[in-house]
Amino acid sequence: MTREEKRVILASSAGTIFEWYDFYLYGSLAAIIGAQFFSSFPEATRNVFALLAFAAGFLVRPFGALVFGRLGDLVGRKHTFLITILIMGISTFVVGLLPSYETIGWVAPVLLIVLRMLQGLALGGEYGGAVVYVAEHAPHGRRGFFTSWIQTTATLGLLLSLMVILVVRSIVGEADFAAWGWRIPFLLSIFLLAISLWIRLQMEESPAFKKMKAEGAQSKAPISEAFGNWKNGKFALLALLGLVAGQAVVWYTGQFYALFFLQTILRVDMFTANMLIAWALLLGTVGFVIFGTLSDAIGRKKIILTGCLLAAVTYFPVFKGITQLANPALHAAQQNTKVTIIADKADCSFQFNPTGTAKFTSSCDVTKALLARSSVSYSVQYQAGVVPAKVQIGATEITAYEASKLTGDDVKAVPAAFTKGVNEALAAAGYPAAGKPAPGIVKVDNFFGVFNGQAFPLVLILTYLVVLVTMVYGPIAAALVELFPTRIRYTGMSLPYHIGNGWFGGLMPATAFAMIAQTGDPYYGLWYPIVIALATVLIGAVFVPENHKKDIFAPEANK
Repeated sequence: MTREEKRVILASSAGTIFEWYDFYLYGSLAAIIGAQFFSSFPEATRNVFALLAFAAGFLVRPFGALVFGRLGDLVGRKHTFLITILIMGISTFVVGLLPSYETIGWVAPVLLIVLRMLQGLALGGEYGGAVVYVAEHAPHGRRGFFTSWIQTTATLGLLLSLMVILVVRSIVGEADFAAWGWRIPFLLSIFLLAISLWIRLQMEESPAFKKMKAEGAQSKAPISEAFGNWKNGKFALLALLGLVAGQAVVWYTGQFYALFFLQTILRVDMFTANMLIAWALLLGTVGFVIFGTLSDAIGRKKIILTGCLLAAVTYFPVFKGITQLANPALHAAQQNTKVTIIADKADCSFQFNPTGTAKFTSSCDVTKALLARSSVSYSVQYQAGVVPAKVQIGATEITAYEASKLTGDDVKAVPAAFTKGVNEALAAAGYPAAGKPAPGIVKVDNFFGVFNGQAFPLVLILTYLVVLVTMVYGPIAAALVELFPTRIRYTGMSLPYHIGNGWFGGLMPATAFAMIAQTGDPYYGLWYPIVIALATVLIGAVFVPENHKKDIFAPEANK
């Protein structure tokens, strides 16, 4: 690469890393932030509101793609993502300054949600701008390599946020971190913003945009031109269903769901789980550049669809292997202890709750949720008239509570007693006791503590998941750029990308938990990414064109 090309990649990538860092901070600290800004509510309710505020950032990403995509196609790539990074950096910094609920009341959570939505809007515009800018600077035949550096930014932003949180937490201590130290990672973003702005102000507009502008070939209505006619709209649909949807679920599974699975399903402590994921990210991130470069030679589609197919075929054995290594006692209990819920089918709901606002209070639902949260492998036997539900744990049978007969304090007292009885029966049957470290569970005490016989094999398995992420994500930017003409490229590629990653990927945790609770299989939630990945393989293989040799500077590329 020339010096100028390196500067283009550095400027675009550095700013995008900082944007992802800002965006992920909230997700990592959602529980602590909930205690600060929703303190007037009970703990369970405030956690719901905190997660809703987190979800708001994902939900508005496609709208950011439309707003800033249109702006980028009208006024230019450079000026647009200068605006997006300003919005993201200032919003994140202000979160660190926001007074708590106890100081200014309901205004605090309202401002928090507004700032989260601004972050989502900014991210919706940032990614497309960075990718298009780099792609339009890349020499013909090297777009995959150039844009793959942008693809590393989401992973590096996640890694940076995890490391900053861990460092600050270890310096100030748990109590002070929960009280005020959580603000420090947000406040540090002002320095990242200053660096990003300084770098980006030195940049020139992309050659393709300048050429198009000089020729007077700009679109006057990028949104309607990109999505209002079938000629261009079909490529947005194909990009979403034949590339991005599968890429999104593989990406979220390999990074976010793996972390969720370790902490929530396998009960690995937060520090250990973060260290395992951090090492996997460090080892696997080079794959973005490797597969981006390879896509210049053999094509984007082949690599992306192969990654989706490998994910679909291997997810079940991989996650079962993670359980066996990380929490062998839990794995043994799942294999050896038969647990059955007996209930009336009408008393049981499908507990899909993406917004966190639904309530599932029937005896069957409470029993399912309790067992699912305890990572119990169970089956459901439906029998008419069995209300309240019963749960058989080995030779022990426990009757749940009948919600319609509970009043006043009993509503809390009886479920608590039921929970206690179930936990004691599970412990007697071999399940690790709730709230206590399981015997033999993986534990890491410091950054280099992963180099032992139990932790390091886990790191290697998690690295495999990250490699799958790099296969689907490394070439995706170049593939999307090549689908759309220059005049509507920013708008056209941004919307399917953010619908796929913001909605298909963002729905994974809620959907996976609902599927686990419904079936009693701790791995059943993996069917969500598997089915979507396989659908993407089928649609992509049949309908998505391979454009890796396309010259995006040619006159016909802007028609």
